[in-house]
Amino acid sequence: MPDTFIKKAYDQSMDLVGSDNKIKSDLPQSITKHLDIVLSKSESSKAVLTVILTSLVYKILNPGQDIRNHQTSIDNGYSGRTFDTKYITPFLKSVKFPAMAESGWLTRSLEQKVPYNKDYSGAIRPETLKISFLATIDFIQKNRKLDKCLSYLMQGLIIKRNNQEINLAKPLNLPITTIIDLLTRHFNSKYTSDGASRLPVLALFAAYKCLIHEVRRFEGKKLLDIESHTSADTRSGRIGDIDIVDVKGKEFEAVEVKHGIPITSQLVKDAFEKFKTTQVNRYYLLSTADIDSTESKKIEQEIERIKNIHGCHVIANGLINSLKYYLRLLSETSEFIENYVTLIELDTALKFEHKKQWNILISEM
Repeated sequence: MPDTFIKKAYDQSMDLVGSDNKIKSDLPQSITKHLDIVLSKSESSKAVLTVILTSLVYKILNPGQDIRNHQTSIDNGYSGRTFDTKYITPFLKSVKFPAMAESGWLTRSLEQKVPYNKDYSGAIRPETLKISFLATIDFIQKNRKLDKCLSYLMQGLIIKRNNQEINLAKPLNLPITTIIDLLTRHFNSKYTSDGASRLPVLALFAAYKCLIHEVRRFEGKKLLDIESHTSADTRSGRIGDIDIVDVKGKEFEAVEVKHGIPITSQLVKDAFEKFKTTQVNRYYLLSTADIDSTESKKIEQEIERIKNIHGCHVIANGLINSLKYYLRLLSETSEFIENYVTLIELDTALKFEHKKQWNILISEM
C-alpha cells in the first residue's frame, strides 16, 4: 500500500537525521543542488514539493509509468492529482510538512495538460525553481536512485520542521500527581528521533530553577546554566548534568541523570571518577529506570565507601521519586511547568515530535 510505503520511508529518514540535523546522502551534487532549491522553496511553493513527492512515490511503486505524463488526458498518462489527494497530501499534513489544502495540482502553474518535459510552459516562479523542478522530474523519470532521492527530501523536510517554533501549552495549577503523570508519559513516549533522553534532564533542571530560590540549603548558591546535549563533561569541566556552585565557584551539588538505564554499583563508581577531585557536598545519581534491585547492596557499599574516603554524600534514586519530592517543596508548581516548557522550546537536542507530544499529552488530560 502506498501509505505504508510512505510511512516507512519517513521513519527511515527520521532515523537518518538523528540528533545532528544533517542530511545523510551520497547523491551527486548534480541532483542535490536542485533538491535543495525545492526544499528552500517548500513553504512558498508547496505545490512544487507536492508534485515532486507524488511523482517520486508513484514512480517507485510503478516503475513503468512515465511520470512526466501527469494526467490521464495526456497519452500514456496517470492521474497525479488523484494519487496526491489520496496519499501524498494527507501524509504531508499528518507529519506537519508543508502541504496544500487538497492537491498540488490545483495550481495553474502545474495543472496544464502537457507533459512535465523541458518544453513545459507552466509559469513556475522563480525561474530557478522551475529549472530545478524539471531537472528533478527528469531525474525521477530516468529511474535513478529514487529511494535516495525520496530520503533526501524527507530528511530535508524533517530538519526544516525541527527548526520551526511551536507554541507549547503551559497549564496552570496542576496537581503534583498530574504533573508526574505528564512527565512520565512525555519521557517514555515512543519517538522515532534521538533526543528523548534530554527530557528528564530538562525536568530536573526546571525543578532546580525553582528550588534555588525557595530552599534554604541553596542560599548564596548558583545554579549553572544547562549545557548542550553534546557537551562532554570531561571537556567542559562539569561533573554532572546539573551543577550548583558556591559563592567561590566551587562545586556544591551536582546531578547526573540516566534515562532508561538502571543504576548499578558501576555507575556509582563512574560518577565518583567525575567528582573525586572536587569538594562537592552532595551528588545525585538519578534514573528513570530506578535502581537495579539486584545491585542494591553493592550500591549501598559503594556509596558508603565514597562517603568515607571523600566525604560526598551520594544519593542514588529513581528520577520520578525525586521529582515528586522536589515538587512538594515548591510553593507554586506553575513556575515549574513554565520552566520545563521553556526549556523544551529552546533545547536544540529536541525535535519537533518531542515538542508536539507535550501538546498531545496536555490535550488528552
